[in-house]
Amino acid sequence: MTATAHAPTAPSAPQEAGDGATFKAQRAAKRRRGGAAGVLMTPFFVLLTLVFLIPVATAVWLSFFSDDQPGLGFGPERSVFVGLRSYAAVLTDPTFLSGLGTVALYCVIYIPLMVIGSLALALLLDSGVVRLRSWAQLGLFLPHAVPGIIAALIWLYLYTPGISPVVEAFAKADIQVDFLGLHTTLPSIVNIALWSNLGYNMVIFYAALQAVPREVLEASVVDGAGPVRTALQVKTPLVRSSVVMVAMFTLIWALQLFTEPMLLHQSSQMVDTRFSPSMYIYDAAFSRNNYSLAAAASVILLIITIAVSYGVTRWTNRVNAAEEDAR
Repeated sequence: MTATAHAPTAPSAPQEAGDGATFKAQRAAKRRRGGAAGVLMTPFFVLLTLVFLIPVATAVWLSFFSDDQPGLGFGPERSVFVGLRSYAAVLTDPTFLSGLGTVALYCVIYIPLMVIGSLALALLLDSGVVRLRSWAQLGLFLPHAVPGIIAALIWLYLYTPGISPVVEAFAKADIQVDFLGLHTTLPSIVNIALWSNLGYNMVIFYAALQAVPREVLEASVVDGAGPVRTALQVKTPLVRSSVVMVAMFTLIWALQLFTEPMLLHQSSQMVDTRFSPSMYIYDAAFSRNNYSLAAAASVILLIITIAVSYGVTRWTNRVNAAEEDAR
């Protein structure tokens, strides 16, 4: 019994022409999509370059140079390359390290209160317990519309003894409260930040809760879950991505603490000019005219912010992956 080998048949000319036309059409469509994506992304990259990359590059450049006056300070100023000297000066400065510790403690107090408080408010609004929901949302969001400086001035008035109606009311009740004391200054700053930003993050959580499928909520009610259990075990896990986003943005803004302590510095001895890293940078640049030191501190703060944000993101991804594997 013999086997006959059949040679593969060559594609016909019309088939080759059709395949070539299809390939060219796919390439043309891909180029069009790439061009459209480039046009849409161009404004983003232009803004990124102008407001982030160029300032960062300028700060890095300035941190390697320092102004020097030869001739016992009587000669003309000139820029001298100092390498990492400014970074060493910042990292060995106890006031900068103390500011980092203050901001770390601020984050430990502020971030949980902000995330839990805004999520709780959003859950209350979404549950229907609160009447006049639209007015409640407006009332909670309005403080965020107040500029940070104005908000800090309002609370500075309420914190200052002698003119504050709040302090006067406590005094009439024989309760002595010093909102700008040694152990109360940081909680007072946290209170200002919460008052300003709680409503904004509440709106983010409320929008996320509106996207939760109603069928899931109805199923939880059928299974016997009460309002509290539904909120904690059904709604909250479904908006976890929004919780992570709010926590991340809150962390980034908290590390840049500046406005509130800068204004409270005028009335409290507990807030000095280097209370936080951002205030340290401001003091180095505009009080001591040491732009190299200010640039080095800015770069260090940027690196810390990126490292902490990256760590939180990695940890969140690992937790999500572990839960997916457990399912």
